[in-house]
Amino acid sequence: MTEERKSTLVIIGGGEDKQADKKILKEIVLLSGEDRARIGVIATASKYNDELGQEYEDLFYDLGVKEVNTIPVMDRKQSNNRHRLDKILDYDCLFFTGGDQLRISSIIGGTYFHRILHKFWEEKKVIAGTSAGASMMSEVMIVEGDDEEAPRKCTIGLAPGMGLIENVIIDQHFNQRGRIGRLLTGVAQNPHILGIGIDEDTAIVVEDNLSFYVVGKGVATIIDGRNIEYTNITEQHPDESLALTNVTLHILPENFGYDLIDKRAIIKKK
Repeated sequence: MTEERKSTLVIIGGGEDKQADKKILKEIVLLSGEDRARIGVIATASKYNDELGQEYEDLFYDLGVKEVNTIPVMDRKQSNNRHRLDKILDYDCLFFTGGDQLRISSIIGGTYFHRILHKFWEEKKVIAGTSAGASMMSEVMIVEGDDEEAPRKCTIGLAPGMGLIENVIIDQHFNQRGRIGRLLTGVAQNPHILGIGIDEDTAIVVEDNLSFYVVGKGVATIIDGRNIEYTNITEQHPDESLALTNVTLHILPENFGYDLIDKRAIIKKK
């Protein structure tokens, strides 16, 4: 029996291995159809669209896919080019590179491409993104904040993302850049939203927005604020230290997973 296809997000914390095992990139190729896979690279987040796109084209071709193309989406005019963008639905995977996530939301948000992106996901295909391409997956994304600092009451900037995964905030380069403080602040401001911090060379693979499993060398850090009993979060005195009590924290390495519906860790999913 053929396994039923799932709408799949591969959300990478940045710094994925491109030289040795290439484990995360291989996972993307596997999920996309291996030697039958057609992959479109979206380098909107970077000012170096051609160079970065070519780098990933070479990487995916080396991994044996059938076809890879960098799709130019560098301004809102290109994001509304219906004739060119309709062809995106012929791909099996769309891969978003790193860069600046605000470039993605400001160039793609509300355009025809934004609608095509959701249609692509609804057609049970693979959308992958690294670094900025990871942050943009959620409805709300972190666009700035202090690294390696104790959490403060109002030290992050939030903006709308692409809305591919609901009720989460994603942060990348997580432990490498000491970003737990700013993710805690994001959850304190939005306690109904799950905070997910993803390390470098680490990814979560989200299936039908029901659950995910972890791939790679680092961990995914999950912050669940639904049961917060006290917080001093407020617009007043934004530089004061943040107070939070009764926050639930999960640290999940490779092969562990998480149920996004029941909000519980899954031990050794694969």
